[in-house]
Amino acid sequence: MADRIKNLEKSWESRKEAAKDRALKEIRLMQAEKVPINFNSVHVRSGLSKNYLYQEPELRKVIEECRKFEGELKKNVQEKYDKTSKSKDVIIEAKNRRIAKLEEENRRLRSEVELLRGMLYDRK
Repeated sequence: MADRIKNLEKSWESRKEAAKDRALKEIRLMQAEKVPINFNSVHVRSGLSKNYLYQEPELRKVIEECRKFEGELKKNVQEKYDKTSKSKDVIIEAKNRRIAKLEEENRRLRSEVELLRGMLYDRK
């Protein structure tokens, strides 16, 4: 009877290791494919239960680290977008100043032309 228990324990251990290897393999594939990694996506891709993924400390740690890393990447992309938005604002402000300057010059030139036309009319 002790042999049966030992055989069962060996079988459980081998199945546990196979499941862990399958999950880690899927996580590596998902990283290579740049697919978002979370407990649900690993569950769907590997066929393992979410409960197992949460309870296995090594797998839980790997998945949480991947999620944290992806969150930091999204944050960096957002910061880059914000910088681009700020630079757009600076360009728009510079264009607005240039337009105002040109409109003022246009007004000045129109009044000068009007004055010169009046002078020509008075000569005749």
